[in-house]
Amino acid sequence: MSRREEVVALMRSAQERLIAAFESADGHATFSHHDWQRPGGGGGWARVLEGGNLFEKAGVNMSAVHGERVPPSLARRHPQAEGKPFFATGVSLVLHPLNPFVPAFH
Repeated sequence: MSRREEVVALMRSAQERLIAAFESADGHATFSHHDWQRPGGGGGWARVLEGGNLFEKAGVNMSAVHGERVPPSLARRHPQAEGKPFFATGVSLVLHPLNPFVPAFH
């Protein structure tokens, strides 16, 4: 397994553990699945929970994207990266509890 594949597996595992924990805490709703592909390479695994006992809406999303050239916005900030390939991955959380006194988390 390549290092890139190891990182993607680590991120997917983190996403799955977070989903299981939030579903357990909510006790009612489950996450729906929406996978997507990036035209330039890679994609993501979006997971959304709605209408739960604890969460009005929650998202646990993971992406792993790559391309032959870093995006122009990155190249402007880091000229040494211009024209080079890239790989980026991460897990994103957005939580909106039903209780208005509990802060949302982004």
